[in-house]
Amino acid sequence: MHGNETRAFSNQVIQVGAVGDDVIELQARLQYLGFYNGKIDGVFGWRTYWALRNFQYEFGLKVDGLAGPKTKEKLVKASRYDEQFVKEQIRSGRKFTYYGGVDLNKQTAPSGQGQKAPSGGKTSGGQAAKPTAVNVPGGFSQNDIQLMANAVYGEARGEPYIGQVAVAAVILNRLESPSFPNTVAGVIFEPGAFTAVSDGQIWLTPNETAKQAVLDAINGWDPSGNALYYFNPNTATNPWIWSRPQIKKIGKHIFCK
Repeated sequence: MHGNETRAFSNQVIQVGAVGDDVIELQARLQYLGFYNGKIDGVFGWRTYWALRNFQYEFGLKVDGLAGPKTKEKLVKASRYDEQFVKEQIRSGRKFTYYGGVDLNKQTAPSGQGQKAPSGGKTSGGQAAKPTAVNVPGGFSQNDIQLMANAVYGEARGEPYIGQVAVAAVILNRLESPSFPNTVAGVIFEPGAFTAVSDGQIWLTPNETAKQAVLDAINGWDPSGNALYYFNPNTATNPWIWSRPQIKKIGKHIFCK
């Protein structure tokens, strides 16, 4: 147990439509690990479902969107859950997050106010306070940004910078589309979606260029022209991709609707 961590799930299998304490714990643990960026409200909707599926996929579990015994056991081992803190924030109506590795006092905001990232400046000890990018920009966690940088590096590290930004933009465009999962991890780990996931290059360490490309895309630059797909015509093996309406070519990639 860590700090005020007091409980771990009841014995029920948790699934879409469930409500209550188990769902609060599920959402909190998934957010702790960076898979869930929605509101922790104890309601198991589709955003929670996709976050859970992506956790299961990444941790080598059966991918069924159900929180059964094995999934819960793995969640408990991989994350922390401070029930008292989480429920206190919910009861007080505060906006809050629960991302791992972040001080709890930086995860809360007064009721009715948006969360602000701590600014640089001096702490009471006279040392410079480090700004954190955990929930900025645009509500993305550090895990989201890291995962997107991994994807951009794995997919497009040999491409011109504008092409790397375009790949990051495609991930964000999918995030906004009802046809795709609504979490970063969900989009990236959707089976068959990205070659870098299939061949393991997703786990290469990204460089600063890939990270900057992600931040530029998050801040609104979309060189892809609102594309949802892209492919390399020299290596594409799926004939379906050629049927998509093409928008433009950047580097070796053709971007499509």
